Order: sequence, then structure tokens, then C-alpha cells
Amino acid sequence: MELATATRARSCVSSRLAAPRRNCSFLPSSSSSPFAPLSTSASASRAQGRRLPVASAAVELREASSQGGDSVRVTETLQPGSSVKFSVEVPPSICQQCYETTLQEYSKRFKIPGFRPGKVVPENVLINYVGPKHVQDATIEAILRHTLPQALSSVEDRALEDSVRILTKFEDMADSFSLDNVFRYDVSVDVVPEVRWLSEDKYKNLKVVVEIDEIVDAEKAAEVELKRRHKALGLLRIVAERGLQVGDLVVLDILAESITSDGSKGEKIPSAESKGFHLDTEENNNLVPGFLGSLIGIRPGETRSFPLQFPESFEQESLQGVRAQFTVVCKELFYRELPELDDSLAGKLLPGCTTMDQVQERILQRCKEVEKTAIEQATDNAILDQLGKLVEVDVPRALFQEQGQQLYGAKLLQLQAERKLDKDQLASLSSQKSVQDYLESERENINRIIKQMLAVGEIFKAENLQYSTEQLVKEVENSIEEFKRYNQDYDEGNIKQQVQDVLEAAKVLEWLKENCKIEYIRR
Repeated sequence: MELATATRARSCVSSRLAAPRRNCSFLPSSSSSPFAPLSTSASASRAQGRRLPVASAAVELREASSQGGDSVRVTETLQPGSSVKFSVEVPPSICQQCYETTLQEYSKRFKIPGFRPGKVVPENVLINYVGPKHVQDATIEAILRHTLPQALSSVEDRALEDSVRILTKFEDMADSFSLDNVFRYDVSVDVVPEVRWLSEDKYKNLKVVVEIDEIVDAEKAAEVELKRRHKALGLLRIVAERGLQVGDLVVLDILAESITSDGSKGEKIPSAESKGFHLDTEENNNLVPGFLGSLIGIRPGETRSFPLQFPESFEQESLQGVRAQFTVVCKELFYRELPELDDSLAGKLLPGCTTMDQVQERILQRCKEVEKTAIEQATDNAILDQLGKLVEVDVPRALFQEQGQQLYGAKLLQLQAERKLDKDQLASLSSQKSVQDYLESERENINRIIKQMLAVGEIFKAENLQYSTEQLVKEVENSIEEFKRYNQDYDEGNIKQQVQDVLEAAKVLEWLKENCKIEYIRR
């Protein structure tokens, strides 16, 4: 497979096929200092290994032995969202060990007045000096550090990075803490979700329908492009003796008000209003149906008012299906005086050409290249969409967050590349609130992409597909260069992982195109 194919796959999945990442270790070892903050540590790696069956009941009660021979009792319960809850019971003997370790650490850390370095400090003196609350809190943290790796060991090979969540509030642990009693807490972790195929054939005998927009047709697109270039060479003349007709350019002031259910006027619609709006009547695809027809014949200085309804498929969701009263004032009206389309215009229409035949041939060739790319892109998207419909996945919270943040980051990078964001705007859009708002608004889309991602991974493994090391190195270099170009921070390990995902997707798409039935229809 050529790098161009991988590049197209990257565009198709928009860096969205990021593999679930597993934890290599949940927490630092039990010998870690009790004063360090609790955290998870992990490295990005492809999630493989055992799958977690779907259930919602306690599935296992086990005991994890400690160094002293006592056991930590752990009850595992499967939860929605590919999560496992662990109810942990720590015996008093282990709590006592952690308490003694905490006191030893404190005695090394603090210089107690009246005691030489290395001198044993009586327990009551040390506790009074440090403070009983600090000692207790540090002991609880030590217990968690000591027991969490044991408690979560059964899912270590399938846990997702940064997904460990201690469910019991720390203050509740502190309130019930006693060295003489069993210490209890609940913790959960997200695991690699199971991919459940809805068809016995899974992805075999896949049938895909690809809808191609009419505008993608190379012949028609070439005609539109030639006409656009011809119009650009025309001169605008003021229309004086007639009203608006198709082909003219008109300058309008547009006001809009909603129409209530009883037919009266409602509130203004600012997003549908404009002053000095330039309308090319030959390029009206984005207009509300009926808008242009209501203006035919209007003259400069004339005002017209008419009701229209925004279509249900209108791009701006807040206006979908809304009935509105438009008031339009015609400010200026022009027609184009076009030069004769002959060989004398060839160089102006397309530099380097001397004849109209050359102009038309080169424009058509360019449009054919665009058509080919668009069809390939539409095919890739249709295949991925179909794959997403063939699987069920209980999407874990950690994977949703990771995937959504990657998508949002890619969106910001694109906006910055297009120079649509200044530093203040970028900072505002990078805030936690902006990210969470995006995740919530795009929840359905993110979950859909995750399903596609996991289906692709399943096929890549099942069909033993591979990509070359040269491809991987080249694509990683290209991605790093893109980050550097826009002065963006990056993690080379994460970039490599994402590039691997993109190359896998490209391989899977290539394989599916050769092994599934594809039907193309124009719309």
C-alpha cells in the first residue's frame, strides 16, 4: 500500500482510530513514600488480551496475599461502561504495617527537637509533633498504595490508562478508620471493551452503498469551474431599466423574524439577518428554498416581505423547521458583461494555456483527480460507517474521554493551521469547560467512531494484516513535522501509536474494498 493511501485513511478517520491504552502498572509499589500524591502510571500500548464478559453481577471473590501472609479480600463486580468495581477489605495486620511504615518515614523526614538524628523517637512524641490527623491520612494513603496493585491485579493486562477511580470518599475512609478494624474501600477501573458482532458473518460478505454527490461529477464540475473563471473576467454594470433576474448580482439588506404558531411575528433571528449581503443569483445553493424566487423582479430601493420556512435539514440546527418572515431591501443591482469565450482568453482563464481546448482539458483533468479522491474518501467513510453498525460496544468512560480529547485537539490544530484562531481564542477553546462542552455535544459521534475503531482493530488482527516499518517511520516524521510547524507540544510515543492506528485502518480499508460488495449511487 502506498503512503498516499495511508494519508487518505488518516484524513478519513481524522486521527480518530486511537487504540485503547492499557495500564502497565496501576500505582507505584508499596514501598513508595506515603507523602507522594496518588496517581496512576502507564505507557501507551495496544490493548489486547482477555475480554471482559458482559454482566452486572459480582463475578469473583478472591484473596490477595500480602508480604506478611495476611490476605486482602477483593470482590469484583462488573459495571456498565466496560468497568469493573472492586470492593476491597484490608485486614488490621496490614493496616498496622502501613501505620508503622508511615511513622518511620516521618521520623526520617522531620528533625524532632531534643532527639539526635537516627535516635528512636517515641510514638506519642512523633504523633504529637506531626499531628494525629496527618499521620492518619498518610497511613490511609499508604494502605491504598500497598493494596491497590494487589486488588486490581486481575485486570492489569486489560485496564485502560488513567481509568482507576477510587469510589470511596477519602473523608469517609478517615471517619471509619481504626487500626483494630478491617479497612474497606471501593475502586473501579475501565477495561478494554468487548466487540460483539451483530452478524454471524461478522465483517464477511459486507455490502456497502456509497452515495456520491452530483457536484463530484468531473464533467459537471469542470463546466462549473470554467464558468466561474469566465465570470471572474467580466465587468459589473449597473442595472437601471429592469428588475432582478437570474444571472445578476444584487446587494441586499435582510431582516428576519420568527412566525409563531398563531401566525403572528415573534422574535428577530439575528443569524438570518445581514446588511450589504452580496448575492450571486447563479450561486444560490445555500439559500432558504423560495428565497431567490421571492426576489425575482425586485428593483433598487424596493422592499419586499415574504414568509419562508427553513428546511429540517438546514445546517444551523436552531433554525431547522423554523417559519420566518423575511424583509428584504434591494440596495444595488448589477449584471455581468462577459468577454467572448475564445482562445484569446485562454491565458487569463488558466495561466500557461494558449487555446480554449487546453483550458478545458486541464480543468477537466484536475476535476477528475478531485472526483477520484472524493469517491475514494466517500468509499472509506461508507465502509467505516457500515462497520460501526455491525458491532455493539459498551464504551468505557476512559476511552470516550481520550478519543474525544484527541478529536477536539485535532480540530483546534486544524483551525490554527487555517489561521482562524489567535492566542486568546486558542486559550479559551482549550479550557476544561470548552473541552467538556465539545465532548457532550459530540457524544454520539465519538461513540460511533470508537465502535469503528475497535471493529477495525478486530479485522486487522483476524486477517493478519501488516504494514511496513518504512511507512510507520515516514508517517511519524510527517506528523511530528506538522506539530512543529504550528509550535504544538507533542508526545512522540502517542504520535507513533496514532500513526499505527491510521496505518491499520488503511490496511483494513484496502482489504475490505477487495473483499466486500460496493455499490455507487449518485444523489
